Amino acid sequence: MDLVSQMQRQFVDYKNSLFREGFLDDQFKQLLQLQDESNPGFVVEVVSLFFQDSEKLLNNLATALQQQIVDYKQVDAYVHQFKGSSSSIGALKVKNECVAFRNYCDEKNRERCEKCLEQLKREYIAVKNKLGTLFQMERHILLRGGSIPLE
Repeated sequence: MDLVSQMQRQFVDYKNSLFREGFLDDQFKQLLQLQDESNPGFVVEVVSLFFQDSEKLLNNLATALQQQIVDYKQVDAYVHQFKGSSSSIGALKVKNECVAFRNYCDEKNRERCEKCLEQLKREYIAVKNKLGTLFQMERHILLRGGSIPLE
């Protein structure tokens, strides 16, 4: 097996593990299907925008929860936005954490909201790192003249 074939196999195995471990769902597969020769960087672009938006939302959430009087409607709006953007790229664990977070916004439970924010940050960093690794593997395959396996 040549190096490119080996790298492609590792790429597929790693990508499949992200689904198996619940980091990604079928929405990410749909994103991958939208990528083609005419737009080879589509998924990286979409996910990069998700990362930029997520950083802002996490900062906004942290600021909102540090206020003397928490505006839970505003916190919920940020979490709802985060849920939508994480759903759109298939970041399953992030989306699920947002669902739990919104319940605590409804209850106006500051302590649980703060804990959810910490967990949300952890899930976000985990999926960011995992996707970063996946995209790095993809770049290495392309640099060696290989193609990205679609399976």
